[in-house]
Amino acid sequence: MQKAIIGKKVGMTQIFDESGKVIPVTVIEAGPCVVTQKKTTETDGYIAVQLGFEDVKESKLTKPEAGHLKKAGVSAKKHLKEFKLDAAATMTVGDVLKADTFAAGDKIDVTGISKGHGYTGVIKRWNAGRTPMTHGGGPVHRHAGSMGACSDPSRIFKGKIGAGQWGVERVTVQNLDVVKVDAELNMIVVRGAIPGPKGGIVYLKSTVKTIKVKQVDTGISKNPQKASGRNPQKASARG
Repeated sequence: MQKAIIGKKVGMTQIFDESGKVIPVTVIEAGPCVVTQKKTTETDGYIAVQLGFEDVKESKLTKPEAGHLKKAGVSAKKHLKEFKLDAAATMTVGDVLKADTFAAGDKIDVTGISKGHGYTGVIKRWNAGRTPMTHGGGPVHRHAGSMGACSDPSRIFKGKIGAGQWGVERVTVQNLDVVKVDAELNMIVVRGAIPGPKGGIVYLKSTVKTIKVKQVDTGISKNPQKASGRNPQKASARG
């Protein structure tokens, strides 16, 4: 079932499972999100809902944004995002989605804007090599160096590594485990790291990955190099 919610990254910590193992987790303040618009097949050609997150002063919004939310009868929201949900057809404008949309054990994809590292060179940004430090290298040890081709094609191809802005990109981390959900505190605890700094806005959606459970017969191997693979009857009798 496709589910989604908007949240804010609180930070990382660690918890202990039942066996005493340490689990690195990220705490996310998820919701409450309000349905600010509903897309239907008759009017838009598809079914989806627009969610609003985090209250803000109306003076902070543009006039089109403020008018859009007033028309829906919803208070001013700072962040708006559209999602195609399985339950979108039954939802109405004004419905509230909370953290309990997800449950412990769910698999989710988290999308956010990665941390910015400023303008950096090719060594820090792309892990490029450095020129030799001896034999007249000069003050160009960390420069990009020559990267143009000969007379053919006489240009640098698009996508060539170079200096520039590092970070501040849309990043999605897939197939993360939901460890804990607290509906009262609007908190979702996810195993592992998610993109973005503390306080960054993230979008949580049901994972697009398909989880396949392997059906493996125990005791008999398909590898002919193993004894059980060469003689399955003997292996089964021994088991």
